[in-house]
Amino acid sequence: MTRRHLTFHCEGDILAATLDEASGTDGLLIVSGGNETRAGAFSGQSHLAARIAAKGYPVLRFDRRGVGDSSGQNRGFRESREDILAALAAFRDQCPNVSRIVAFGNCDAASALMLMRGDGCDALVLSNPWTFEDEADDAYALPPPEAIRARYWAKLRNPAEWLRLLRGQVNLSRLRQGLGAAAARSAGPTGLAQEMAKGLDGATKPYAILIAGNDRTGLAFDRFWTTHGNLQQGPVYRCPGASHAYLEPHAAEWLEAQVMAMLQG
Repeated sequence: MTRRHLTFHCEGDILAATLDEASGTDGLLIVSGGNETRAGAFSGQSHLAARIAAKGYPVLRFDRRGVGDSSGQNRGFRESREDILAALAAFRDQCPNVSRIVAFGNCDAASALMLMRGDGCDALVLSNPWTFEDEADDAYALPPPEAIRARYWAKLRNPAEWLRLLRGQVNLSRLRQGLGAAAARSAGPTGLAQEMAKGLDGATKPYAILIAGNDRTGLAFDRFWTTHGNLQQGPVYRCPGASHAYLEPHAAEWLEAQVMAMLQG
């Protein structure tokens, strides 16, 4: 496997990318979420790219405009369509043997792919899509009420948790806060979530949705999708105990397996 760095143009700006070369005719485009660089959190995307390429599938990662090594203004995920299309064109130019491209995005990168209906891609792997209306929402806010209720129900069935309560090892203030949140009614879908669902309904390609079991962003989308999404079109896969970036060893292996399943499909 050879890893090399390259640049390509997008509406007058220069975007930086990394290509892990391989001989396969199916390739993976990794779209970074948030303001992360193409390496991903703790180099998670870099490691994923190396493992996928070692199995024979070329992988391209890139920094969108205004992020990392790319020039231009950071316009956010809602305005990243042209960046993604330019990356797809560069991928095909650099790897003319590639006839099919699967795009993988985590967090608002998944949202961006949904909003653009996956145009230019042949299949989508959408992980923990971001549905919060404002990017400045408190990142440490409580998960959806359904997730909190499920967590407390699991604790009620665990004798060790009752012992912790009797021994005074439970923060009662946080417990009251959690119980109040669990009793709250679920909020309705945001306008962004509805836009994403509409975009995905308009997509004409296979996709899979991945949810990390310990991630607030993923749980919020899961709640919305099971109520409002088209479950007949694309399956939802859940990884228990996984954080947002799938940093746990079992979660990293699970993520790789899901991506490989779509590449081989």
